[in-house]
Amino acid sequence: MRVYLPATTTVLRRLLDDGRLTGPLTVFAVTPELRGFYDSGDADEEELEYAALLAAARASLRLVDVDPTAARRRVVVAADLPDDAVVPLGDPDTDRGAARATTDVAMADVASAHIDVTEAEADVAKAVGVVLEADLGSEDAQFVVDQAEGHELAWYATQEIGPALDLL
Repeated sequence: MRVYLPATTTVLRRLLDDGRLTGPLTVFAVTPELRGFYDSGDADEEELEYAALLAAARASLRLVDVDPTAARRRVVVAADLPDDAVVPLGDPDTDRGAARATTDVAMADVASAHIDVTEAEADVAKAVGVVLEADLGSEDAQFVVDQAEGHELAWYATQEIGPALDLL
């Protein structure tokens, strides 16, 4: 199953250096709750995976908020794990794609990394400071978060992750 692991540049560096992140880990995936939410018949698997990726990117903002050493960029790691290693968290109202990866995520499991580009840093830095307020319903904070979420994440193949981090 393809999962999307919210991360920071610090976490991504640890994954590269150690070759794995120790589970259990919170991830996002096409869970039954996410599929049910988009069950209008119009969403295909690719669109559902994109929704899970975006949810992981939002969660990355929360992680950057508590990691002062991380670059002010959202990071999402896409990895392939065995289906039985991913347990949906089952909340149909919030974080519909949230799941628990019960195993480690090894570098060999990683398909790609998604990282904000330089142009997104200022918006991400502002969003990091208000993401929890947005989660609690503040429209003003949500506007700031929307500005950051308006930036597309850049895609990096596994062999490009180290060089990309070296440029930050």
